[in-house]
Amino acid sequence: MAPRIGVFPASGGLGTSVVNHLTKLASASQLVLIARSPDKWSTLGQAGATLRTADYDQPATLDHAFDGVDILMLISYASFEIKHRVEAHRTAIEAAIKSGVKHIFYSSLGFAGHLTDRSVAHVMGAHLETEQYLAGLTDNITYTSIREGLYSESFPIYTAWLDPANPPSEITIPHPGTGPGVSWVKRDELGEATAKLIMSFIDHSENFKYLNQKVLLTGRREISLAETVDILGRAIGKPLRIRKISIDEYVKLPQIGDKHTYHGVDLSSEWTTAWEAIKQGETAVVSPAMKEILGREPESYETTIQALIG
Repeated sequence: MAPRIGVFPASGGLGTSVVNHLTKLASASQLVLIARSPDKWSTLGQAGATLRTADYDQPATLDHAFDGVDILMLISYASFEIKHRVEAHRTAIEAAIKSGVKHIFYSSLGFAGHLTDRSVAHVMGAHLETEQYLAGLTDNITYTSIREGLYSESFPIYTAWLDPANPPSEITIPHPGTGPGVSWVKRDELGEATAKLIMSFIDHSENFKYLNQKVLLTGRREISLAETVDILGRAIGKPLRIRKISIDEYVKLPQIGDKHTYHGVDLSSEWTTAWEAIKQGETAVVSPAMKEILGREPESYETTIQALIG
């Protein structure tokens, strides 16, 4: 019997992409799609996929969510605070162990340089703790942590919430724009590579390259924030430039508002550590893994942005 693959949450941008690519590589009957609202996958359910309802924020719903699942793609809780996020991940992992899951793929993030265990980025904190927790498991379960590179589509987060439909003349962030930069990567290609990694594990579990390991997936080249903004400006049709401001000035920008508030706590200052991590080169690593897994060069940042904005 073919191993059953669970995806939780099977929603959001990355989760949707992973599922869509898995459907090209595995039969629907192998898939167990778990989400707060799994009805979006009703067509796949009719084709044989198992649909289940569960929610990170309702821990009791996880108790049997992973029953019958052999391999779980666990997509991280959508937040960048640390404590609640780590607790949510651990609850899901513990539920998976109780349900007999044999291997967990975990969606980590592309900070911390080349697979190091240290980062100045607050957003990476929960990922590092979750990776350490997975590495310490001894209950007949293995894992792979996929450090998904910074999405090309996530540029607003790093450009003071740039709105391409109403762009300013200046991007005001606590960073000068000079290198080191970011090895931006298209989110759907991350989903494709993640799906292919899952299938590679199924086909070659005994000698899987990333068994109990981390793997970094990135774009094809490092791009400074200044060049990033220039590429965005060309796609928009308006010249853009970065003006460095202080952290205090950034957190007071009117467009920031509640963008960085989680569970009632304003984490705007904590978010600014992402730019310090970029300055220190944490996101500048270009890994060959993406090309190896896809079997082709990842799409260029220019191509992705032009299709997104142009």
